[in-house]
Amino acid sequence: MNEKSGLVLLFFVFFVTAVNAESAPEVHPIKIERAVPVTMRDNTVLRADVYRPDIEGRFPVLLERTPYNKDTISEFGMTAAARGYVVIVQDVRGRYTSEGDWYPFKYESQDGYDTVEWAAALPSSNGKVGMFGGSYVGATQLLAAIAHPPHLAGLCTYVTASNYHDGWTYQGGAFEQWFNESWTSGLAQDTLNRAVKKTANAIEGVQTLPLSSYPLFNAPALPGGSDLTKALAPYFLDWLDHPIYDDYWKRWSIDEHYPDINVPVLNIAAWYDIFQGGSLRNYVGLKAHAGSEPARRGQRLLVVIGGHAGQGRNIGEMDFGPKAVEFSEYGTTLRWYDYLLKGMANQFTTEKPVKIFVMGSNVWREEDDWPLARARNTKYYLHSSGGANSVRGDGTLSTAIPNSESFDHYLYDPANPVMTIGGPLCCDRDHMAAGPRDQRPVEARDDVLVYSTPPMDQDVEVTGPIGLELYAKSSSVDTDFTAKLIDVWPDGFAQNLTEGIVRARYRNSQERAELMNPGEVYKFMIDLWSTSDLLRKGHKLRLEISSSNFPRFDRNLNTGVDDRLGLGMIKATNSILHDHQHPSALILPIVSDR
Repeated sequence: MNEKSGLVLLFFVFFVTAVNAESAPEVHPIKIERAVPVTMRDNTVLRADVYRPDIEGRFPVLLERTPYNKDTISEFGMTAAARGYVVIVQDVRGRYTSEGDWYPFKYESQDGYDTVEWAAALPSSNGKVGMFGGSYVGATQLLAAIAHPPHLAGLCTYVTASNYHDGWTYQGGAFEQWFNESWTSGLAQDTLNRAVKKTANAIEGVQTLPLSSYPLFNAPALPGGSDLTKALAPYFLDWLDHPIYDDYWKRWSIDEHYPDINVPVLNIAAWYDIFQGGSLRNYVGLKAHAGSEPARRGQRLLVVIGGHAGQGRNIGEMDFGPKAVEFSEYGTTLRWYDYLLKGMANQFTTEKPVKIFVMGSNVWREEDDWPLARARNTKYYLHSSGGANSVRGDGTLSTAIPNSESFDHYLYDPANPVMTIGGPLCCDRDHMAAGPRDQRPVEARDDVLVYSTPPMDQDVEVTGPIGLELYAKSSSVDTDFTAKLIDVWPDGFAQNLTEGIVRARYRNSQERAELMNPGEVYKFMIDLWSTSDLLRKGHKLRLEISSSNFPRFDRNLNTGVDDRLGLGMIKATNSILHDHQHPSALILPIVSDR
């Protein structure tokens, strides 16, 4: 390895409290090498920082490949190197110090394979490579794994997805507008910086008079609007060009490639996280379909709280108690690889394969599997006399099967959508707060149907996947239906738990669009993902139904045509049926024994 490629530093790390290890590990002096070149198969050079013990020996490798600047991982790199790991943090293609053009997902399988094999061959490596990190960094792990690098020994994926169409860019057929736009805007900043660096040359402007006219960067004028998006983030427009689940997305799908993953994975999901659904699907899918028996048996699941919505005990407007802070992403990563790559006895030796944080009781609990086998799926049917509009209405939830009841209806106007309040959001908390937040402002609207149970006469636990069977019709050929599960406190605070959406034209398949016949009744299935919440005695369980959750999801303009054609929007009268022939029901996994 070429030490001239970066600054070489010597450290001796005695103790790092963030690791939260069961016993004090042996520590070593460490060496850091910056911006080490790694040549990919197409001769593109990516750069990585390498942290390693400054002693003789061969050590397991921990690899992170990130689009978010490798310099941000230095503390973990130093800590893990002192614990006896070679830590490699690489800027992915087209980001920060690495060459090439940035395009999400496109090169991660081949570049991940090449980097894993390069890392395994380093003089200080023992040939075992584990990968770590969250969000898109989780994608770089899974996409590398499906390429079968021989020396990949494990993954530690934190709050990441299973499919980059549904559960990343779209959900239930609706465009994840807030995430896609805020994430892309953040990513484009480095792309712009790289473009400016290519043209910045002060010598080009020295002849300019008057001096006040000096051209700062000598860069051509930036285009405006979508032309700027095309220049800096063409992938964003490609996402819009592929609203259905087609070959553009299938080449990168993780959930269609579980048999190609042959290593144990610590899957870390989070309540209120934007990728929660995919994180849980990865555990279930890999446990059933990973490419080898050791890989299937080696799957673990840890469900924490927050993820992209925040960390710690205070998330959103909720205090989840002192036990919520027991989770440390990097501490957990080290303990996972102490167990997996070093054979050390720790929590992964003794605990059950699944561990979840139960909200309401605010405790950690070990489980044999996910979903919980003892959870009983229970249908809570929607009821009203036709006036469930807003929290002032007459909507109720109960296990009683409906008989003859009037349907509920509301007017959905895309020009006046229901605004997003909290929930699983990313990536700009300064302008759109995430997590659990009081939903009463939403429930005051007449275009939101509200169905509530009576106050609980005893504690009730809901843990597992949540679904909604919805019978509905619309005056339009296309519209959306949204659903949100709420824990209502005795003081009226309406705590959102989880939510979902379906775009009507994708009700049967996200691979093809099917418009509705206005006025015809259809059955919709809305996936609200999962939760674990102990509703205390005196609390109510509530369901909100509407047709927008903006700007988390893009508005359905109700026209049935491509919204980008600029053909305007129309109002839709949407109706929810809940009678004997159309028993709309919320499906809840009830855990009777705690």
